[in-house]
Amino acid sequence: MALDVRDEKLLELVDSEAEVKQLATGFQFTEGPLWHSIGRYLLFSDIPANKIRRWNEESGMSVFRDPSGKSNGLTYDKGGHLITCEHANRRVSRTTADGDVQTIASHYQGKRLNSPNDIVVKSDGSIYFTDPPYGISSESEKELDFHGVYRLSPDKQDLTLLVDDFDRPNGICFSPDESILYINDTKRMHVRAFDVQDDGILANGRVFAEEEGENGVPDGMKVDVNGNVYLTGPNGIWIFAPDGTHLGIILVPERTANLAWGGDFWKSLFITASTSIYRVECKVEGIAVS
Repeated sequence: MALDVRDEKLLELVDSEAEVKQLATGFQFTEGPLWHSIGRYLLFSDIPANKIRRWNEESGMSVFRDPSGKSNGLTYDKGGHLITCEHANRRVSRTTADGDVQTIASHYQGKRLNSPNDIVVKSDGSIYFTDPPYGISSESEKELDFHGVYRLSPDKQDLTLLVDDFDRPNGICFSPDESILYINDTKRMHVRAFDVQDDGILANGRVFAEEEGENGVPDGMKVDVNGNVYLTGPNGIWIFAPDGTHLGIILVPERTANLAWGGDFWKSLFITASTSIYRVECKVEGIAVS
């Protein structure tokens, strides 16, 4: 059985007989899955290998970018450009149509970012990302004395610090109507929710959900079109209703790191987990990103 059911509403989202299918394995540590709807392929980061890899049903695996700056979270901007969080380069980059990789955020108030981790683009073109220190090898490399969450303006000119009191800010996603921004804190094992104001600034931060257990932590996070939150955690993907009720867990054989919606109808949930990538078919659509 692929499900640990905590509330029967989970079965409205995932079939009780759903299969968590391994698509490929043999990687060093997988992260940042991202579906390209036109090309019908999945990109994902293999962080220690310093590569972005590409998978599709017909041709299997290939290398999309090498080196990748030890990329982590991936997304697309409103123009369809690949936006990448790069640990090694301590930056957020944008890849243009001709393959040129440009830095769009690397410093805050003259100091280098820690190691941008995960990222989401709002419908107005602004970019929100988390900046824990996971990509830094020693404390001496840090230039900022906090681990922040940032907003980059649509014109890519203004970088605003939104929150600075996280221990390890990590996964990040919007509610379907973009009125709420969810950010998880890996070290504290919880998700916080913030109201998004008209100017893009956050307000009313509160704990939305908590996890407990071993073999996983809050890391990657996504929502479906009904506002349910899907979050990596102990033993797989934890699913929470919009009111924070824990509905259950999609059980995954390896420790999960991130997830992304994709497939023809955005009902395929792709999961990066340690050395492999997996897919499980769901009943409800996820939020499209391309």
